[in-house]
Amino acid sequence: MTRILVAVNDSPAGLAAARTAIRLARETSGQVRAVHAVAPRAGEAGGDERARSSMAVLDYVADLAQQAGVAVETATVPGAPARVILDQAAAWPADVIVLGRSGVRHVGQPFVGSQVLHVIEFAEVPVVVVPALTRISP
Repeated sequence: MTRILVAVNDSPAGLAAARTAIRLARETSGQVRAVHAVAPRAGEAGGDERARSSMAVLDYVADLAQQAGVAVETATVPGAPARVILDQAAAWPADVIVLGRSGVRHVGQPFVGSQVLHVIEFAEVPVVVVPALTRISP
C-alpha cells in the first residue's frame, strides 16, 4: 500500500486521518494524496472563506507530510464528499483510503457519518476509518 488517499477537513477526526495516512506512507515509503471535498451550497456567498479554509487545512497536511519526509500532493475538489473520495481513489489510483470517523451519532446508527458509510460500501480498495483521538507518534 504505497498510494494513500486521505480525505481531510479541519475536524479532529479529519486531522487524525491525515496523521495516520502520513504515518502509513512513511512506514511503506509511500505517497499521500490529501483531498478536501467541498460540497456546493446553493446561493452561498461565503465561497472565498471556504476556499481559504480548504487551503489552510491542506497546507497544514502538506507541512505534516514534509516534516515526516513523505511525498504529498493536495487538492480541493468540488462535490459531495463520498463521491469525490471514490472518484479520486479510482482516478489516482489509490491502494487505500483513509478517512476520519464522524463525531456525530444518531440513536441506532453506527458511529460514522453517512459519507463514510457510503465510501466503505462502494470503495474498491481497503478503507481505514480513524477516530478523532488516534494516538500517533510524530
